[in-house]
Amino acid sequence: MTDLKGKTAIVTGASRGIGKALACVAASLGINLALAARTEGPLKETAEEIEKKYKVKVLPVVTDVTKLEDLENLVNKTKEKFGKVDILINNAGVSSQYPFQEQPLEDLERLAHTNYLGYVRLIRLVINDMIKAKSGAIINMVSGSTLCDPLPRNFIVYSSLKVGLRAFSKALFWELRDHGIKVTSLLPGVTDTDLTGKLKEVTGDNSRLMSTEAIENAVKFALTVPANVCPLEIAVINQQTPWTAPVIPFKQTHPQK
Repeated sequence: MTDLKGKTAIVTGASRGIGKALACVAASLGINLALAARTEGPLKETAEEIEKKYKVKVLPVVTDVTKLEDLENLVNKTKEKFGKVDILINNAGVSSQYPFQEQPLEDLERLAHTNYLGYVRLIRLVINDMIKAKSGAIINMVSGSTLCDPLPRNFIVYSSLKVGLRAFSKALFWELRDHGIKVTSLLPGVTDTDLTGKLKEVTGDNSRLMSTEAIENAVKFALTVPANVCPLEIAVINQQTPWTAPVIPFKQTHPQK
């Protein structure tokens, strides 16, 4: 998918952090955007900022990816405005870091619905149109923690769901490649965002953090390779990632929900 001007992309978790950065990358390539996030104010601000800077059309759609009706609304509104969905960048995510025996039970469902089922459902809602068009690109935000065996302690529910997403994404590519659809998994290391910034014992040393730039470059690469090429997985790991041990201290300042 090398001719990107005028294409349409949905980006979830798009109001800040990695999602906002990836939306900017897509816009810089001339791609029109449907941006999804839960909070209306920051989402609209991001949409206006991107539209003004990159001169593309941007549609903000308040979306809770854990709710099927919200995902359906997102796809329907995108198609009403732009007529199609060419690219899906699944980025929305939540984290919950606890020793398993202390992890709140309600967090398990929240993690599953946001970090796995929300991705799969949204793909299911757009995939048939991509099959009809014999073209499409799906980029899923997985996690560098899936490279660890065993998974990093304190992150085992989060990371095991990401392992499942990674497996699903790879299998989806093999199932759909004859339809001209690309599926790429991104496996980033610990990145300097609002979420990881609250993990003080992990991120106190700034050398252990990546900026979003490396992930932006990975997405740009995935979207601009020749039509007969699909980057199946792109792992972008900071040199001093705390996952390489893989040990993350039990005692953390947990991110707010």
